[in-house]
Amino acid sequence: MADTVAPQTIGIIMNGASGRMGYRQHLVRSILAIREQGGVLLADGETRVQVEMILVGRSEKKLADLAAKHGIEHYTTNLDEALADDRWQIYADFLVTKARAAAIKKAIAAGKAIYTEKPTAESFEEALELARLADEAGIKNGVVHDKLYLPGLQKLKRLIDSGFFGRILSVRGEFGYWVFEGDWQPAQRPSWNYRAEDGGGIIVDMFPHWNYVLENLFGRVESVYAKAVTEIPERVDERGDRYPATADDAAYAIFELEGGVVAQLNSSWTTRVNRDELVEFQVDGTHGSAVVGLFGCKIQPRNATPKPVWNPDLADEHDYAGDWIESPGNREFENGFKTQWEEFIRHVVEDAPNEFDFLAGARGVLLAEQGLVSSREGRRVEIPVVALEAGAAASDAAASDTAAIAAAEAEFAGAR
Repeated sequence: MADTVAPQTIGIIMNGASGRMGYRQHLVRSILAIREQGGVLLADGETRVQVEMILVGRSEKKLADLAAKHGIEHYTTNLDEALADDRWQIYADFLVTKARAAAIKKAIAAGKAIYTEKPTAESFEEALELARLADEAGIKNGVVHDKLYLPGLQKLKRLIDSGFFGRILSVRGEFGYWVFEGDWQPAQRPSWNYRAEDGGGIIVDMFPHWNYVLENLFGRVESVYAKAVTEIPERVDERGDRYPATADDAAYAIFELEGGVVAQLNSSWTTRVNRDELVEFQVDGTHGSAVVGLFGCKIQPRNATPKPVWNPDLADEHDYAGDWIESPGNREFENGFKTQWEEFIRHVVEDAPNEFDFLAGARGVLLAEQGLVSSREGRRVEIPVVALEAGAAASDAAASDTAAIAAAEAEFAGAR
């Protein structure tokens, strides 16, 4: 049906849009793409909501350049003024983690709907506080869960829903690549990623992702055993200055999930890629297995599984890779950041469902925090169920002894 209703407009404050993720994924590939297509189509199939944005950042020149390049009318270095303006209904946060919680609290106080990158805060206690404050204020909120929208993982979800695997037994994942130290080749990631005091570290970065991937595809994470290491002790920053790398750049973890599924995930910025994609998961079940990445999805059903025989004295000439079948997409997949943005806008405008909220974000921060505790103490750590009760933060273990977690985190930071 052709659109017959003139589009309404929703205003979005984009804080940190000049940063790497804020610019590439959220501004260019999401909001500007939505503007270009004429807005977000609502459930009635006729009404569209167009987007208008105001860019917020520290450098007026950078903001002016971006605004001129993309035909954006509004930009400012004053977040408080933007939050006070009723033209802007959504606050979107792409700041560094250290600055995020304070800005989000301002947006909650201003009554804005909020959409944010993760991790939502530096600590589980603070992330849970944001969820509580938003809940008490009746603020609609969302947290980026981009990995779930990858074509490969959407194909995997379809396999799970179809019963292809039978009983799922295990998940093995490999993520990462070599990030250059910054001396003879520039690093592909900003230097703050490798300084714990600035919110860096691969556990803080990736475990929130692994939490939502695991809990939405396979089941809630019930425990973690992790080993975090800093394998490159010194790096070179954007100015050419050497600095000590105080954050973990590799992490090796085992997660136990509800229902008995075991997941093993390696995350590393110090590995050289020998796989089809930068992230790959192998899922094994009683009736079949799959290997998925960002885009690809290969399957091997039970009735097409070869029968290997271990013989170290003879070279094995069997082509095991040839035994896998490429799973078809059967539909076109759009950019995952854009797709989730469209879903959140529908959530704000017409109250469409949204399960990826601040509480989901807090669960990701908790897993990262407890992963660091596990690594520091060399033990398996249980992950409690996290909920909001009676307007306050709570869990099945008194918010996992929030004070104890905060103390352990402070001790870990001090050891760094």
